[in-house]
Amino acid sequence: MTSLAVILIVIGLIGLFLGVFIAAVKVLLWIGIVLLIIGIIVGLLRFIRRNA
Repeated sequence: MTSLAVILIVIGLIGLFLGVFIAAVKVLLWIGIVLLIIGIIVGLLRFIRRNA
């Protein structure tokens, strides 16, 4: 599950950077932000459950 969070964060960052550099593809910016947020939430939930 942790690897899933890392993969989502990496894909989110790549999408975020592509969305910023390629102005014509604004959808990538939003997909990158959403995947980044989902990856962070999954990582935080995994971290909280491990420490609880």
